[in-house]
Amino acid sequence: MHAIVTGHSRGLGAAVAEAFLVRGIPVLGLARRTNVDLAQRFPDRLKQVTLDLNAPDGLIDWLAGGTLSDYLATSEESILINNAGMLEPTGSLGELDATDIVRAVQLNLGAPLLLSNAVANGASAERPVRLVHISSGAARNPYAGWGVYCATKAALDQHARAVLLEGHAWIKVCSIAPGVIDTDMQTHIRSLDPRMFPTHERFVALKAEERLWPAKQAAERLVSYVLSDHFGGEATTDLRDL
Repeated sequence: MHAIVTGHSRGLGAAVAEAFLVRGIPVLGLARRTNVDLAQRFPDRLKQVTLDLNAPDGLIDWLAGGTLSDYLATSEESILINNAGMLEPTGSLGELDATDIVRAVQLNLGAPLLLSNAVANGASAERPVRLVHISSGAARNPYAGWGVYCATKAALDQHARAVLLEGHAWIKVCSIAPGVIDTDMQTHIRSLDPRMFPTHERFVALKAEERLWPAKQAAERLVSYVLSDHFGGEATTDLRDL
């Protein structure tokens, strides 16, 4: 069994990659930056590719180059964790930068769809695949000022539902909302202008009241679920309910 984790250089992605690695499962990490800590601790299990998932042409060229297919060919079962994502751009409709919208849609949605398609290609009884989208509560509950983020995360949920309906025998899929985790994204959320984000105080309170979930704890639960026999039974779920 091998895993592919996007955005493995920090936050939840780093914790998920570590959770696989400590279990002896090799990881291919895709991110703009490398994870020096994991590389030092797991030199024989971690393979890293420096890749800007915001750039569709670069990702398409990389997929055509054969690195991913060669990696998948060395494993009897593959797991893809579509973790990389971005909150920006935030703000009201009509005030957002066009380039920022395109970059967010590509990272949050385009890259997961491209990677899922590539990993699922050739799935069989001998080489089953588990696809995981890291969703968000924002996919299911809208937030003013987060229109692009909400839309792209909701699209991941719908993609998982569609794939499940296709009835693939050797492809399991689930879009998982991980809960509110203590990562750099939460730090950024607390720095947003409250005038552009009406629920700003709620997220400030979560930190002040120590109600944020440690990334390592969330990752352990997520990986345990992904590796379990229960995975793939439903298209969407919330990690806090497992």
